[in-house]
Order: sequence, then C-alpha cells, then structure tokens
Amino acid sequence: MNYVFMTDASCDLTQELINEIGVEVLPMEFHMEDKSYLHYPDCRMMSLSEFYDKLKGGVDSKTTQINYDSFYKSFENYLKAGKDIIYTGISTGLSGTYNTCMMAVKDLQNVYPDRKIIVIDSLCDSAGLGLLIYLAGKKYSEGAEIDELREYIEETRVKVCHWFVVEDLDHLKRGGRISAVSATFGKALQIKPLLSVDDEGRLVNVAKIRGKSNVVPSLVKHLERDAEDLKNSVVMIAHADNPEGAEELKKAIKGKCKEIIVTSIGPVIGSHVGSGMLAVLFLGARNLKS
Repeated sequence: MNYVFMTDASCDLTQELINEIGVEVLPMEFHMEDKSYLHYPDCRMMSLSEFYDKLKGGVDSKTTQINYDSFYKSFENYLKAGKDIIYTGISTGLSGTYNTCMMAVKDLQNVYPDRKIIVIDSLCDSAGLGLLIYLAGKKYSEGAEIDELREYIEETRVKVCHWFVVEDLDHLKRGGRISAVSATFGKALQIKPLLSVDDEGRLVNVAKIRGKSNVVPSLVKHLERDAEDLKNSVVMIAHADNPEGAEELKKAIKGKCKEIIVTSIGPVIGSHVGSGMLAVLFLGARNLKS
C-alpha cells in the first residue's frame, strides 16, 4: 500500500483484530500511583486485569491526550518513507486530541508538501471508534485507495451507534457527567445510566436502567430498534472487566446478526467509566430516544 491507516489506542480493539486489518495504533497515556504508562492494544505496560484490580482497589487513574511531538514523530516516520497517511482517532466531543493532531499536520505539510495527510474526526468514542476502524480496516486491507477510504469513513462515522451501561457511577461523577447526589441515589437504588453518543461525538445520558437484570434486554432492544440491516451486520460487544455481562449479551444477540466481535475496554476509556461497563456497537441510525 502507498499509504498508512492510523488510529489511537482509545479504539479498544484487541491486538488480534489490529493485526487482521493492518492498522497502525498510536499509544495513549494514563497515570496511576504517580507513574505514567502508555496503553497499546497488546497491553504491554499494564495488563487490563491489573488495571481494573487497581481501579477497584481505589487507585485513581487519569488520562492525557496524545501530544504534538508524538503525532509529529509518528507521522514523519511514514512521510519520510514516501507514504501518505489517513488518521482517525477519538472524537473531538470527548478529547482535544484531534486539534493537537491538526497542529502537527499543518507543520508536517510544510516540510512534506508532496505527501497527503488526511485527518478525520471520527465522531465516535471507545469501541464505537473500534467498530469504525475495524470496518474501514477491512477495506484498507482489501486494497482500497486512500480517497475511497476517506469517503467510507466520512459516510460511516455518523452511522455508528453507541449504547452502553455503566456500573460504577463514581467515575462518571468524578468526570462531571453526573452529580454527586445522582451517584449516591443511583447506587442505593441500583440505577444504572444508559449512555450514547450524539452526532457531534459527545457523550449523552439517555435514560436510567433499574436493576442489573434489565441491562442486557435494554441493550438488545436498542440494537434491534436502530440497527441497519441487522441480519447482515457486524455487531461489537465491549466490556470493562465484565466478561460475564459480555457473554450474556453475546448469547442474547447470537443469531440476529452476521458477526459478533467481543473486545475489552482499555485504560484510556476505563479510567472514565470504571469497572463493569457493558456496551453494544453497530451501524444504524443514531437515535437518542430511550
């Protein structure tokens, strides 16, 4: 290929899936116990089990966006080799990473005016980005030209539907997504927020689910309601240290779609949603009604 397809580690795809589609993944940084770690798809600096054990033990985790130098150096390696670049990463609705990337790209284009650098705001978060990257990566690995891939990503990004339920309300409280009062009463009443992502790639609290037994039925309901051609769809299930929930959701979906992919939420998103999150991602209409 005469170009490289790139994303960032917030996509929460496994190393196996990354290898399958041939995409390059920029690591993202998180901080725990006064130490900094880079998260890669192969979790080389900290395993997911260790990360979530620390989180459940009360250790705080903070994330930072990819900085200018990391974008510049990573992109320049390919530009020097005569490769063009297409990059899409975490939504501008969740992070300032895109804007930092564009600053590096502007400077690189002055140095490499004959090279093409395409940067696309994914309007997707976490495994929603992962689904977009996986589907686009299939086309990339099959030999799509760079402008074909850009067109596909721009057309598909607003079709990625995100539905997820968060178990630990304290993390959302710390991130300012819900109030301290809501977190306290939510815990007491076993109320779990049902969240989605709007057309600008921003996190939206859509509804409240009462009781653990209603989580999977609610996710399945939204999949069946909003999916585009569900029978022939690829559906992604993502979980944050919740393999039991993922297996239950997989069994509930099995037979309804063409392919089911299960992946785990890494530290970049896990720092903000905590342990227990369960999500379903698919292509369809972004319908924010409960």
